[in-house]
Amino acid sequence: MRANRINAVVLRQLYLYKRSWTRILEVFYWPTMDLLLWGFLTIYLQRGSAALPHFVSYFIGALILWDILFRAEQGVSVSFLEDMWSRNLINIFVSPITVYEYLAGLVVIGVIKVAIAFAVMSSLGWLLYSFNVFRLGITLLPLALNLVLMGIAVGVFTTALILRFGLEAEILAWALAFLFLPFSAVFYPVSVLPHWLKVMAWFIPASHVFEGMRQVIAGGPAPVSQILAASGLNLVYIVFSFFFFVAIYRTALARGIIPKIGA
Repeated sequence: MRANRINAVVLRQLYLYKRSWTRILEVFYWPTMDLLLWGFLTIYLQRGSAALPHFVSYFIGALILWDILFRAEQGVSVSFLEDMWSRNLINIFVSPITVYEYLAGLVVIGVIKVAIAFAVMSSLGWLLYSFNVFRLGITLLPLALNLVLMGIAVGVFTTALILRFGLEAEILAWALAFLFLPFSAVFYPVSVLPHWLKVMAWFIPASHVFEGMRQVIAGGPAPVSQILAASGLNLVYIVFSFFFFVAIYRTALARGIIPKIGA
């Protein structure tokens, strides 16, 4: 892969934001609204739950970390949709850019969006609720990185489905990540799930991340086993999603689907 081609994909996406205040607003709007809504709800619940000293920390921390996963997924899938909406996909794939370089460019855009959303939510969490996400210490880095990796994997898998089924499947760009939400133990521990859902949860990297987050906030040791489990699962997720996209891409080429997308 060549860095200049990946950079071209990134610049193409960034130019969309240069003269579009609505796109820029979207980057800041949803993280802010999520934090305001769930933050005030958490404070209300805590006032009636004095026996739970880490209530705010659990919920605000979980919300910030979940948004990392969601923004990573959105950065990949919605950026792909931008090319579909503008009927630009065929222009990209007839250029010298390879499918791997194109995916790498979308991943970079996802990381940029994650960085912006994380900065907004961590700042607001501190200003509005006196919650410092950096209290997780050095553990924050591997936890956040695993969520980014899972978000990228889900985003690439989503784009493959959209490529295969066309724009009628674009709702998956917003819906698929939330399919993992009930089983990822974001706002509650895995122990509250029914037995069959517990088994499912342990195959989701995010569930290990959020279990590890609660362990650190409660004053426990670094969740090494949880981080290793999430990392191993993410490796499987990433490899599968990229191979799945390439397989769908080759099928789309063979069937002549790409010129028809968005037409």
